[in-house]
Amino acid sequence: MLTPIEKILFFVAVLVSLSFTWRGVRRIIRNISSGKGQPDWRGVTQKAGGALVKFITLQPVFRFRLGPSILHGIVGWGFLGFLLINLADLIYAYTGWRLLEQTGIFGDLYRFLADILNVAILAGIVALAFRRFILRPATLSTRESTLLDPQARFGIRRDSAIVAGFIFLHNSARLLGESYSVALHGGADSWQPFISTVAKLWVGMNETTLLAGEHLMFWLSLGAVVAFLPYFPVSKHIHLFFAPINFALKPNRKSMGELGYLNLDDQSIEQFGAARVSDLGYEQLVDAYACIMCFRCQEVCPAYITGKVLSPAALEINKRYNFNHGGGTEKPLLDLIPAEAVWACTSCGACVDICPVGNEPMRDILDIRRNLALMESAFPKQLETAFKGMERNMNPWNVPQTDRMKWAQGLNVPTIEQNPEPDILWWVGCAPATDARAQKTAQAFVKILKAAGVNFAVLGRNEQCTGDSARRAGREDIFFGLASANVEILNEVKPKRIVTTCPHCLHTLKNEYPAFGGNYEVIHHTQLINELVGAGKLQLSVSSDQLSVTFHDPCYLGRHNGVVDAPRKVLKSAGKVTVEMPRNSAKSFCCGAGGAQMWKEEEAGTSRVNAARFAEVKATGAGLLAVGCPFCLTMLTDASQADGDAVVVVKDLAEIVAERLKA
Repeated sequence: MLTPIEKILFFVAVLVSLSFTWRGVRRIIRNISSGKGQPDWRGVTQKAGGALVKFITLQPVFRFRLGPSILHGIVGWGFLGFLLINLADLIYAYTGWRLLEQTGIFGDLYRFLADILNVAILAGIVALAFRRFILRPATLSTRESTLLDPQARFGIRRDSAIVAGFIFLHNSARLLGESYSVALHGGADSWQPFISTVAKLWVGMNETTLLAGEHLMFWLSLGAVVAFLPYFPVSKHIHLFFAPINFALKPNRKSMGELGYLNLDDQSIEQFGAARVSDLGYEQLVDAYACIMCFRCQEVCPAYITGKVLSPAALEINKRYNFNHGGGTEKPLLDLIPAEAVWACTSCGACVDICPVGNEPMRDILDIRRNLALMESAFPKQLETAFKGMERNMNPWNVPQTDRMKWAQGLNVPTIEQNPEPDILWWVGCAPATDARAQKTAQAFVKILKAAGVNFAVLGRNEQCTGDSARRAGREDIFFGLASANVEILNEVKPKRIVTTCPHCLHTLKNEYPAFGGNYEVIHHTQLINELVGAGKLQLSVSSDQLSVTFHDPCYLGRHNGVVDAPRKVLKSAGKVTVEMPRNSAKSFCCGAGGAQMWKEEEAGTSRVNAARFAEVKATGAGLLAVGCPFCLTMLTDASQADGDAVVVVKDLAEIVAERLKA
């Protein structure tokens, strides 16, 4: 229990600390408030429970780096427990009343838990400090070629040292303080095994010395908290509070890749995309404060892995350091991420998927592209051909619409005019309609649909590009025109269900056309094939060969839209032995074509994205690579040819199934 003068001094110290802390908090609020948009508070209340569960369980952390994640979990859960423990200690210091330590089983369990948590936190923070400062894994930083705020390269380590030192001081002082208290009251407490062990060291000390030690440790323990509070708003550890806030404030989206609607018919809009920090949405500014600076997103980024200058982690860290060092919200975003990095993004969504606090650096990058493409006409010149093709002939291959059904010659494929009320409207897509290699997928799918007796139709010459590549490249004007026209056509047709052979078409029709008034049930062809097999409408002959197969999950199928089981079930039905690559399902590695990369050269790096993925394919020993996307088909076929590989055959899943149809 504190003396009267100590109580006054501690109270004054708390007031001073809170005053300085509020300055930092107010700056954070001002920065976030400068962002575009406002939270949907009804949605926030709906997501609050889920955000709280994620915060308490730390579940998102455990999807990657299991060992360090366990250590972080120990420290994090200990921190949550110590919010209550510190409050109880403060009440005791001012009143002499041990609120949670009264006799009885509850008090016993409380003391036991407090003792265990204290030691666990100390062990966890020492292990984490050893990893960061002694082992120094490269995954906790970024390459010199990456644009990272110079202050951050040293500042992140300094910040970690300060926080580790604070936690060690706080918890070790608390342990010692309690040991003095135990020594004063008999020297042992079976419910506080660690504290009692330390208390044995003080046997024989006089009461005055023990009381002095208890008071000193209080000031070192809770005094450290008071001293640390003003630093907290500029520390990366503010993520402890912003992580649940970030989860709760995120706008409701149908998919992580769904982009916000831009009404190009609104003549009052003068600014498209993001040129400055203040052009970002409020939730994108919250990302900067929620960022743990753990570099997990960088570790799964296909551009960074293949030696390019893009690091999604560096972007978030640069935003944060800009705020912390007075850069303000008018800072040009290209001062925080170079244009070369902006155009290296494949929009695969891996950074969004893996982030333990819900950050979305991919969204920042696509907003910057919008600004560069629409406001500055600054984009890779190789994209011009695809843009012109989509504008003039409604497809990036620049094939005339009159040729859109040539792939179906001799197959008797019904158009919507010939079959106006189909059960399934097949959105063929630009690649299967115009690209020679992808046409084989379309032709195989026709064979499957007819074998199953599916009542289907296609739009034929009325079908045009969904606009995915234009949108991911920032050309919202092209996307707006294509989306508006497609929705008008589809709403006239009123399809019962739409099936696509392209995950990018699936994503756009399902997740982005609702903003244009187009709400449809859209599935991928692997899902439909799986349905047909399950319903007994497709009879497949079991493969007699021993050729094992590995399935490459397209980013816009598995990660963006959660379709991972259907393709594997189909392969199993065809009797194929499936071997998995280390990165599969939602954690799949990109083929390198997404984000409009299909239409341009890759930025310089140590290797090509498709080559890196094909190396993983070869490592499985599989002789057959199954895909479910025309872009992946092209990229991985090209990688196979560049590698000189004559063993691995690359096929769309529809081709594999068509070969196994029973006569």
